[in-house]
Amino acid sequence: MQYGKLGQANVTVSKICLGTMHFGTVTPEDESMRIMDRALEMGINFFDTANVYGRRVSAGLTEEIIGRWFAQGNGRREQVVLATKVYGQMNNDSNPPPNEDRGVSSYKVRKHVTDSLRRLQTDHIDLYQVHHVDRRIRLEEFWNTFERLIYNGDVLYMGTSNFPGWVIAKYQMYALQHGLLGFVSEQAQYNLLSRYPELDVIPAARDFGIGLIPYMPLAGGILTGKKPIVEGSRTQSVIAEYGLRVESSQLDTFSAFCREIGETEQVVSIAWVLANPVVSSAIVGVRTVEHLDGLDRAAEFKLSPEQMTRLDEMFNINSGRPLGKGEAPEAFAW
Repeated sequence: MQYGKLGQANVTVSKICLGTMHFGTVTPEDESMRIMDRALEMGINFFDTANVYGRRVSAGLTEEIIGRWFAQGNGRREQVVLATKVYGQMNNDSNPPPNEDRGVSSYKVRKHVTDSLRRLQTDHIDLYQVHHVDRRIRLEEFWNTFERLIYNGDVLYMGTSNFPGWVIAKYQMYALQHGLLGFVSEQAQYNLLSRYPELDVIPAARDFGIGLIPYMPLAGGILTGKKPIVEGSRTQSVIAEYGLRVESSQLDTFSAFCREIGETEQVVSIAWVLANPVVSSAIVGVRTVEHLDGLDRAAEFKLSPEQMTRLDEMFNINSGRPLGKGEAPEAFAW
């Protein structure tokens, strides 16, 4: 396994981050335990979860499973850089109680962090991430809320997820002006089929020394070489949910490229994400122990400049547009 620093934080994380979203829903608890054991054996020391994971079965279920795994001892908790999230509604009620809808506030976060710590059976969260942008909260309340958690020792580092570049810059500038460390990471959907973060999220993260933690580096399984995309399959639902533009000829060309260089589609897809110097670690959500196979290879495999160029042309975010490509504003202006 390969390792690096998490953005500007002086903490070391594996280049592969174990995503636990399926624990307790798609993946039974016993298999989830085996996945975490095997991940640790492989050298994966970075685990990502969220308080809302498992909600459709039971509120906080995924965190509870991780907590029961930690409780088995043998240094499990001490070996893991643990990340979880706050923002979402913890039940499926269409009319949630006041202060329990989506968003963050001092009132809500204090309760939710206490609940996460209890479920995870730990005394601190290493990386606490705001799961989405709450456009209603003032900067003063936001940073007072989370700095209090850091001061109390409940949280070590702060991160974001699904934040646009302009919001990252706005919040980070406030933090720096007030002598705070601010965010150390941003978690965004980023893969060969979803390159929107290149417009402004990645430039903002790079400028502020924030580490990107891409989720869905395999685009929900689309970039693993599985064909065809079956009607009603999870892969098809991912395409619809995230609005991905998938062309079979494009995937065929990609698979041929992978065969040419002697690597699997999974390895190449993850290696491409990790090749971006802003990326600290790639989150791979696995459903079975077997899904861990090859992830250590993906962490160490390096694509050549020529191979990167070919992949860039193969999955060009600006394909068919008359203007440039890459970062804003050149992606849509002169």
